[in-house]
Amino acid sequence: MARNSRSSLSSTNPWRYLLPSYYLKRPRRLALLFVALMCLSFFVWDRQTLTKDHEAEINRLSEELIRLKEQVHELKTRYGEATENIDIDEKPVVDVPKKVVIPDDPLDKQRREKVKDAMLHAWTSYEKYAWGQDELQPQTKNGVNSFGGLGATIVDSLDTLFIMGLDEQFQRAREWVATSLDFDKNYEASVFETTIRVVGGLLSAFDLSGDKMFLEKAKDIADRLLPAWDTPSGIPYNRINLQHGDAHNPGWTGGESILADSGTEQLEFIALSQRTGDPKYQRKVENVITQLQKTFPADGLLPIYINPHTGTTSYSTITFGAMGDSFYEYLLKAWIQGNKTESVKHYRDMWETSMKGLESLIRKTTPSSFTYICEKTGDSLSDKMDELACFAPGMLALGSAGFFPGDNEKYLSLAEELAWTCYNFYQSTPTKLAGENYFFHPGQDMSVGTSWNILRPETVESLFYLWRLTGNKTYQEWGWNIFQAFEKNSRIESGYVGLKDVNSGVKDNMMQSFFLAETLKYLYLLFSPSSVIPFDEWVFNTEAHPLRIVTRNDKPEESGGSKAQQKPPQRFRARKEGRLTDK
Repeated sequence: MARNSRSSLSSTNPWRYLLPSYYLKRPRRLALLFVALMCLSFFVWDRQTLTKDHEAEINRLSEELIRLKEQVHELKTRYGEATENIDIDEKPVVDVPKKVVIPDDPLDKQRREKVKDAMLHAWTSYEKYAWGQDELQPQTKNGVNSFGGLGATIVDSLDTLFIMGLDEQFQRAREWVATSLDFDKNYEASVFETTIRVVGGLLSAFDLSGDKMFLEKAKDIADRLLPAWDTPSGIPYNRINLQHGDAHNPGWTGGESILADSGTEQLEFIALSQRTGDPKYQRKVENVITQLQKTFPADGLLPIYINPHTGTTSYSTITFGAMGDSFYEYLLKAWIQGNKTESVKHYRDMWETSMKGLESLIRKTTPSSFTYICEKTGDSLSDKMDELACFAPGMLALGSAGFFPGDNEKYLSLAEELAWTCYNFYQSTPTKLAGENYFFHPGQDMSVGTSWNILRPETVESLFYLWRLTGNKTYQEWGWNIFQAFEKNSRIESGYVGLKDVNSGVKDNMMQSFFLAETLKYLYLLFSPSSVIPFDEWVFNTEAHPLRIVTRNDKPEESGGSKAQQKPPQRFRARKEGRLTDK
């Protein structure tokens, strides 16, 4: 009885399954236990493997997400508003995301590729014969250091290469800037040219690519230029030794500073302060505007010479051509750069005043009624217009939207009339390329004065603005005709050259860096969708380097001041000075 009772207890005891003796007496159950343990082990191993695979997949997807974010950033940089609705940080939704489609005319695409091919030809020729030097002399297949050996063509071309998607070329240029661009040179640099080409080119490359190396380089060269503003009035000297910091004005100006050279650094130095957080750059260039506001005339037209000691203007020519032009351009664009806030309203006010003054310089030819801009010295008007002044139609079109109704139509119409004149600067010559300046005589319309063409961009620039702002494809057709004239007359086996004479077609021996920075870029954008570098996100400096618009809410400087006078010698080249060669 006692044994049966123990046996009964043993058979109902749950702990018996943990005793080895239980399974030794029951081989089948031992086999089942073995199989169960194997299944459990396999299950645990499988879950660990799946977990590792899952972690690896998560890591891969994270990397892919980062890559996609970078691609979206690049697309937003290149195509602006067309991709602004893409946000890969948004929560996933059931609907299939809409595909971003950028409207593109097949003919525009074909023409854009032709312009891109021209850029490749110009760039490849420069790489082959002049790498690291400022500019290429295509006829003799050698480089020259027109700007002290700062690699002007490389720096000027960075954003054009980026915008056109020439990534390999951009990377080679970027590597040269990072490893070989050195500003410690015993060289008398033009503050203006160095600012618009080098500082502007580097800042634009930074804004487009996000590569901080470009920003550091821009800061380096800007710091070397800053002593030029250390004058009693704050109006800068126009030349400076990059190594020693000694600043002065060229002798041919009689010691005076040039209006365009002194009033065309605002965009670059304001942008540099915004990007670095250091206000010193902005203060220097905005003080120039403060000084000029003190004696700003009622018609807004300033003579081309300014005394750097007193800050007053001297008796000299008033012009929208050489040595005056880009000052007026930057009054408008500094307002746009600050996103048109109250902080930058004084720029717009000054510009509108100057545009009323520009109207007083407008005349029409006979018999064809071409509209042109005169030059003025004292009370005397000269019926002469530089091709450089052909930036004005684009400027007027860009600024017209800020006027009240009535005035906006008036200034846009004036822009269109001037653009027709500038286009005819090209069409009136046997080569269909414009001369440097034109004279107007009653009954004769226009005649070319200085007859060289150095691949300038101003007319194409205005056609680009007018096409963007009106949608009128006529401006594209005019631009295409100008491009074809460059291809016919200026393209040679080793690059592009200007013409010594637009009547005979005799070639010079220089490929200006602004041909790659401006002329080809504006032509490319003329045949690109308007979402590429959109106007509500970017503003172009006077060397066609796009800078991002950053809203300003700082307090504008106050104004006040006085005047002086002196007669200048004549000079033809300024705003992007071309260099000529007899070779």
